Amino acid sequence: MRSIGLWNIARDDADATAVVCPDGREVSYGELAAAADRYGRGLQAMGLRPGDSVVLLLPNGFDLLATYFAAVQTGLYAVLANWHLVGAEIAYLIDDSGAKVFIADARFAESASDAAARSGLPAEGRLAVGEIAGFQPLDRLGAGEPAQRPDVRTQGSPMLYTSGTTGRPKGVRRPLAGTDPDLVPPAAEWFFGIFGLKPFHRHVHLCGSPLYHTAVINFVVTSIQLGHTAVLMDHWEPREMLRLIERYRVTHSHMVPTQFHRLLALPDDVRAAFDPSSLRVMIHGAAPCPVEVKRRMLDWWGPVVVEYYAATEGGGTTITAEEWLRKPGSVGLPWPGSVVRILDDDGAEVPTGTAGLVYLRMGTSTFEYHGDAAKTRAARVGELFTLGDIGYLDEDGYLFLCDRKSDMIITGGVNVYPAEIEGEISCHPKVADVAVFGVPHADWGEEIKAVVQPVDGVAGSAALTDDILSFAASRLAKFKLPRTIDYLAELPRDPNGKLYKRRLREGYLNA
Repeated sequence: MRSIGLWNIARDDADATAVVCPDGREVSYGELAAAADRYGRGLQAMGLRPGDSVVLLLPNGFDLLATYFAAVQTGLYAVLANWHLVGAEIAYLIDDSGAKVFIADARFAESASDAAARSGLPAEGRLAVGEIAGFQPLDRLGAGEPAQRPDVRTQGSPMLYTSGTTGRPKGVRRPLAGTDPDLVPPAAEWFFGIFGLKPFHRHVHLCGSPLYHTAVINFVVTSIQLGHTAVLMDHWEPREMLRLIERYRVTHSHMVPTQFHRLLALPDDVRAAFDPSSLRVMIHGAAPCPVEVKRRMLDWWGPVVVEYYAATEGGGTTITAEEWLRKPGSVGLPWPGSVVRILDDDGAEVPTGTAGLVYLRMGTSTFEYHGDAAKTRAARVGELFTLGDIGYLDEDGYLFLCDRKSDMIITGGVNVYPAEIEGEISCHPKVADVAVFGVPHADWGEEIKAVVQPVDGVAGSAALTDDILSFAASRLAKFKLPRTIDYLAELPRDPNGKLYKRRLREGYLNA
């Protein structure tokens, strides 16, 4: 019986294809494992030890996966940076995670150089794919080391960042288990089993989203570990996705509703030109999917569209196509081993059908928000935690979500946190007060709206809008920038200063 796991498969079937890169290059298990070993030895030669962190600012491709596997086989925390971030934001990730190494691609040279200059990272800890001034070439990492596994091998972990109480992101840091990295965590095989994806069953995973997303990296890494080929896209495009599905006989992928919307927008003759019959399960999450969009996808692809609701922190639900047709709008039943409870503001369980805060737990899994004990405590009731989502359970135990975090915006499947945007815009000298929230958008799900109260003596205008957006663009990634800015003489706040943001947003929803 064949063994699962990157290094076991590399030993038993080195020529098997592990990854198809965006440029079409096919990488074998043997090649990927050898690169991960060389980089792992190189990181250890630089002095990194289990529990240290490395930040990766890399596009979808071989280099990201090789450095990721190098990190997690040597007990490191791998921090995958969103490559839309500006230098100041990346520098925050480097410093907050305590990273000792920063690996960036020349494609992002400007933001990488800025981040390195702003951070406390020493020059010897800067490595680049391609040329970035002040960075050493990545291909030198481990080049002088023996062609063998790192001396110390112990299971590391991804460290993904989520929102903090101040609007700054916080790393979800799990305790290191100290297990053998050759052994695939049982939870990974179990999780894929939920979707009917078994090891070595000629499965092919298509990755069309950036690997810095939690679910995206987990699906790709687990696919490789279970002997499934991972096909990577550099930039998602609907027609190209259909071509790749047909070309590589793709069996599964992970998508967001915005991608469904754009696939459905293709002309009928384009959709009909490609064969999607190889698909066995098309998994979607990250954002609410409009009922009509999901029905149309089911009509096109058949009962392969499966939805889940989950958190970086752990735990979740799943619903098959057949179940969803019986209970449209539901996000499903709890995973085996996962607990879902609906509690009121006092932490008491509410009756069936009553809306409240959704709390989760995944087995005995634990986590903390790195450097934010207050956020960790605030999210918990006993062993349960909440993301602040509102929902209810029906009489059969199916979860329905009524609302998301009160303020969080989901645009194109990406979480955007208004507090961070408000904090930056409020620094503009002509802004007295600001509120940021999401409003419906036909393609992206939501778009970012800002409402600004100018300082006394300043009137809202197109010129002021351009000035504010230019100011914000130097401090925030492009995807965080408001698409429109409106102006009010005074924002609605209560006597204690609390902003009535929901009242503002409802005015746009009801307009």
